[in-house]
Amino acid sequence: QVQLVESGGGLVQPGGSLRLSCAASERTFSNYAIGWFRQAPGKERIFVATISGAGMRTRYAVSVKGRFSISRDNAKNTGYLQMNSLKPEDTAVYYCALGAEGTTAPAYGYWGQGTQVTVSS
Repeated sequence: QVQLVESGGGLVQPGGSLRLSCAASERTFSNYAIGWFRQAPGKERIFVATISGAGMRTRYAVSVKGRFSISRDNAKNTGYLQMNSLKPEDTAVYYCALGAEGTTAPAYGYWGQGTQVTVSS
């Protein structure tokens, strides 16, 4: 059973930065794309970013492009989401997932428990 553990969430002021981490128990970690999704209260879970297994390809949601950066360290079985210039509308629970490279939730078979990000002054 693949386990994913997110960390790095918290409270930050508008314009601030956070880096989320996603640690995986899967030995074949590099065979999977990593996806980051977020879900705000009362809203659907939406795509944020994805990175291919070898880290050669990335895609971002329009709302975060230029502010967020996805990366991975396959030697550490860990993925990252660097979030800069945060806005109140970025407030959500952020989830990492492993699976096929895609921008929709069904592409990913393994999910973490989520980490709360709150952007507020």
